Amino acid sequence: MVALKELVSYTDTLLDIGAFRDYCPNGLQVQGCAQVQRLAGGVSASRALIEAAVERGAQALLVHHGYFWRGEDPCVRGIKRERLALLLGHDISLLAYHLPLDAHPQWGNNVQLGRVLGLEIEGPLDRTDPGKGLRGRLPQPLSGEALRDRVAAALGREPLHIAAGPRSVQRIGWCTGAAQGFIEAAIAAGLDAYLSGEVSEPTVHSAREGGIHYLGAGHHATERYGVQALGRHLAQQMDLEWVFIDIPNPV
Repeated sequence: MVALKELVSYTDTLLDIGAFRDYCPNGLQVQGCAQVQRLAGGVSASRALIEAAVERGAQALLVHHGYFWRGEDPCVRGIKRERLALLLGHDISLLAYHLPLDAHPQWGNNVQLGRVLGLEIEGPLDRTDPGKGLRGRLPQPLSGEALRDRVAAALGREPLHIAAGPRSVQRIGWCTGAAQGFIEAAIAAGLDAYLSGEVSEPTVHSAREGGIHYLGAGHHATERYGVQALGRHLAQQMDLEWVFIDIPNPV
């Protein structure tokens, strides 16, 4: 068991949250009981995730997508009220880390996704902005179709594949979540393929005109791994019980 204050302070420092200008507050978003023995985690703080954390007897919930996003309605009503009522009614704290969890060089979503896909990480996708994902290499060249199949097998879902790149693929860039716009950086770097979570209408044209394979692998599917790695680390570091709860999401 660990004090909530100690858990939050350690995690905030570990992820260097002060270094990021984000779209939401990072760290402790909802304060629950003062002591934590069981930490639950998931990608997004949906009602289903909170209910599952309650069932598992968690005192704190660690997520990538929390609450209080820039520009959202600040009123506590409807869906927001129901979620907060569940957390507060069961004295569960909510810890949320967005961009700091994407970018962390050891526990982050981008580095963890690279490891899941078996990629050899070489460095940032854009050397002028390390927050724009990573670049690396496949151990052996693959066709675009074989790369698609590799991603599908690793993530458990079929990615959207815009097959506009070379026949042989080895150099690849990636950034989890809603990072489809960074395909321009991958094209500028002369990479063979680029992978992100989401896709938008212009992404297809960029891939075709830039001569690059694009894979849209799902926002949720690409951002499941950072919170798991971080949660395991916190459990080991602080002698906590840890459980990851994957709430299915097709997007």
